[in-house]
Amino acid sequence: MREAMYWEPLEGGRVRCRLCPLNCIIDDGQRGSCKIRKNIGGKLYTLNYGKVSSVALDPVEKKPLFHFWPGSCAFSIGTVGCNMHCKHCQNWEISQGEERFPYLEDATPEGLVAMAKHYGCENIAYTYNEPTIWYEFVLETARLAKREGLNNILVTNGYINEEPFRELAPYIDAMNIDIKAFDDRFYMRIASVLGGEPSRRTAVIAKKEFGIHVELTYLIIPTLNDEEGEIRAFARWVVENLGDDTPVHFSRFYPHYKLLHLSPTPLETLEKAYKIAKEEGLKFVYLGNVPGHDGENTYCPRCGRIVIGRWGFAITEYHVKDGKCQYCGEPIPIVGRYLGKSYRGMWW
Repeated sequence: MREAMYWEPLEGGRVRCRLCPLNCIIDDGQRGSCKIRKNIGGKLYTLNYGKVSSVALDPVEKKPLFHFWPGSCAFSIGTVGCNMHCKHCQNWEISQGEERFPYLEDATPEGLVAMAKHYGCENIAYTYNEPTIWYEFVLETARLAKREGLNNILVTNGYINEEPFRELAPYIDAMNIDIKAFDDRFYMRIASVLGGEPSRRTAVIAKKEFGIHVELTYLIIPTLNDEEGEIRAFARWVVENLGDDTPVHFSRFYPHYKLLHLSPTPLETLEKAYKIAKEEGLKFVYLGNVPGHDGENTYCPRCGRIVIGRWGFAITEYHVKDGKCQYCGEPIPIVGRYLGKSYRGMWW
């Protein structure tokens, strides 16, 4: 347990958490919506500091990041809790869990950075649940990781207030931001927050102000966020606000948690979203959760040839040299060099 950052006292022993846009007002003895920040005696405490639920060696492509240090290893860590309550969450056991989750292990920033280096990982990824509610621990670990020459990756819903994000951002190298939908009604009905604008704002600040490498994921859920107009509006927003070179991943939904009654996303729906995004001007569009599909590959925007071939999270061919297509010389925005290796991934 650690006193939280970004809160203020209120009358009557209550506190207001200022970490995320929910800005929860919390009575003494109660918790915020994330279940992991608690008012104890008129002070706000974070209950998951140094509590790790998940550790894995992942290929960076699994985050998914397709344009950031291809073939590198992401030392991936997670805790418990989330400021959203998505009905389709695939990691709901930890995202909706509390500090009493039975499989938590104690960890320190120093220990995790040392482990990442021991296993030869180039990156630390804060992932699996929402990392921004692990704010204090992520901030300390990210600072240390940068000093030790490691990259920091956030896999996040982006639902964080500007002030805390601006403090964390200088230590972050890459983000995959999960855009749940392009309709605020989805956020209210499915994620239990008021809307998606804060997540989009985080993406813009990250890329435009801090130069963080940003990729977006849009999980397409049948009947909930799969309408052509919504997908077209999303793609148009990306082009206008983040640039046409921003990688976008349309991912296939499989039934989880409270949406078990829905069917997996039809392949033709994913392919239609891919086509729409291309029509709106996005240069790098990908399809996720469909291993072996052509939509996993990176194509040169000029000559149309495969410059990075993939099968699942493995790279099968690589034709980018000095940031350009080897065939026609078109710039291909890749951060870092291709390391010529792929990880199968390992849990413990």
